[in-house]
Amino acid sequence: DIADSKDVKNVFEEYNPEFVINLAAESNEDKSILNPDVSIQTNILGTQKLLNYARENNVEKFVHASSYSVYGTTKHRNKETDALNPNTQFAAGKASADFLVRVAYESYGQRVNIIRSSNNYGRFQFPDKFIPAMILNALDNQELPVHGDGKNIRDWLHIDDHCRAIDLVLHKGRPGEIYNVASNKELENIDLVEYILDKLNCSKNLVRFILNHPEYDQKYSVDISKIRNELGWVPKIKFETGIEQTIDWYKDNSEWISEIASGEYLKNFK
Repeated sequence: DIADSKDVKNVFEEYNPEFVINLAAESNEDKSILNPDVSIQTNILGTQKLLNYARENNVEKFVHASSYSVYGTTKHRNKETDALNPNTQFAAGKASADFLVRVAYESYGQRVNIIRSSNNYGRFQFPDKFIPAMILNALDNQELPVHGDGKNIRDWLHIDDHCRAIDLVLHKGRPGEIYNVASNKELENIDLVEYILDKLNCSKNLVRFILNHPEYDQKYSVDISKIRNELGWVPKIKFETGIEQTIDWYKDNSEWISEIASGEYLKNFK
């Protein structure tokens, strides 16, 4: 638990890390809306604790995984220099953490980077996330709940492309800089859901529109020219290829999914 000082201290004492990549977060927006205190503890206070211990232990570089949701809903592709306008509890927590990382650089001279990524997908993603939830419901012939009219637009980035970006920024990113990361594959939620149903030969009648949260932004989109021009990163995995691989993975890994549902997977990490 990165919000637990004892836990964080134990990790630094045991492993004496050269680098820290902060991927920990309360990332489920529904849960963050219902229980904002948990989101604040992890996304804000947890980030500060990691920064503190990284500084005290002379960590070579600290990379913070943020989110493109910090920019808020948009009609254009946001650049790293655009103002932050978070509209959800999750986005507000991430934006706050971004400012804390900036302060660590400006005030303490810590070598840091921030990566603002679009929505990720791929193997091993928890079933409460959008794409695995849609796949698993379709496989079970269950209804697929879609918020509002399904017209919300998101960019979808394969986890392998994101990992390549993190590794590149860690080793070659200019300290203090922020980098947007996305695939520039933007889809309305309903189009994505229907695409998955088509791939699984399932009826579109499984779609069920549910009440939309007012906090949900209409569209997220970011400009990735900075990381492309400075570091040479571009997404390599086409969405059509990545989503088919992801669907196949969830079809073939029912045992892992059952462990997640029972809580056994999490127990193995304790």
